Amino acid sequence: MELKITEKGKDKLKVEVKGETHTFLNILREKAWQAGCDQASYIIEHPYLSNPVISIKAKNPMNVLVKSSKLISDDAKAFSEAFKRALGRQK
Repeated sequence: MELKITEKGKDKLKVEVKGETHTFLNILREKAWQAGCDQASYIIEHPYLSNPVISIKAKNPMNVLVKSSKLISDDAKAFSEAFKRALGRQK
């Protein structure tokens, strides 16, 4: 995954996310809302010719993106632990 900031302002951030699809961008957008943004959306102009771009509006959009990433990581860890328990391989 490569990230490229395409627009950065006081309360707005647009980041191109190379190598990802709707799956990851949907999760990132949802977590941005949970992290307290004013607006979060993404667009994929063309599935084969462009990369997705997420747009976040917030008082501190960089902070929202960092918090969103942490929320995704926490969810993945919780799922992993629950899955291990379900398989009887509790750590």
